Amino acid sequence: MNVPAELKYSKEHEWVRVEGNRATIGITDFAQESLGDIVFVELPSVGDTLEAEEPFGVVESVKTASDLYAPVSGKVVEVNDGPVDAPEIINQDPYEKGWLVVVEMSDPSQLNELMSAEQYKAMVEEQA
Repeated sequence: MNVPAELKYSKEHEWVRVEGNRATIGITDFAQESLGDIVFVELPSVGDTLEAEEPFGVVESVKTASDLYAPVSGKVVEVNDGPVDAPEIINQDPYEKGWLVVVEMSDPSQLNELMSAEQYKAMVEEQA
């Protein structure tokens, strides 16, 4: 299980890469492995507003459909069309090519509610 140390993690298995006031969001390696082969992704549009802990999209695999939950609140400023056109990108590279959206955070203090890589690994091990 790949858990990059520089990222923040939500209990719903989303990751966040912070650059200034922008947060790039995707699903973790653990999440994509659990889902299996991803066949469909639905994402918000540029300009949409996300609310922390609220659904913002859907990822479907051959096994199940799962809501995506926003780890932070903010306005969507970029959407990655790659996973929409070729959902398997998330299985192949969840942290680089498989990112989902970039959000301009409305409340950066919400990052304090997220887990470090060590905390996320410990949570996943407890759930296993």
